[in-house]
Amino acid sequence: MAVNFKGERSGAEGQDRHDTTVKIVRWRGGQHPTFEAIAAQMAQEGLRPYTSSHGPNSRFGACSYSTGKVLYCAEGSVEIVLPDLNQTTLLRPGDRLEMPRGVRYSAIVGARGASCIESQKQ
Repeated sequence: MAVNFKGERSGAEGQDRHDTTVKIVRWRGGQHPTFEAIAAQMAQEGLRPYTSSHGPNSRFGACSYSTGKVLYCAEGSVEIVLPDLNQTTLLRPGDRLEMPRGVRYSAIVGARGASCIESQKQ
């Protein structure tokens, strides 16, 4: 199942607007995918995956990037807050988040921590 949060951001004067649709693909299956399986799938898509681990209840302030981002929750849980779209979503193992460049987000890690696999996306 995929969920999309739609938005549009205007660029600096003279620049085009760009789509800020955030896509969430929920894991559907009995067994959660392994780190290796997620990394292999991302590599097949031409992405360069890396892992990140965060302690229980960690919080990360709002930020954005000049490139897009693909993030899988591999273990634990992480709540993603999209302040400009007035949306939040909880990622669990196997869930995938795709964000275009320029989308501001913050994160709140669940009570058991979280391990993620992520990559920049042009």
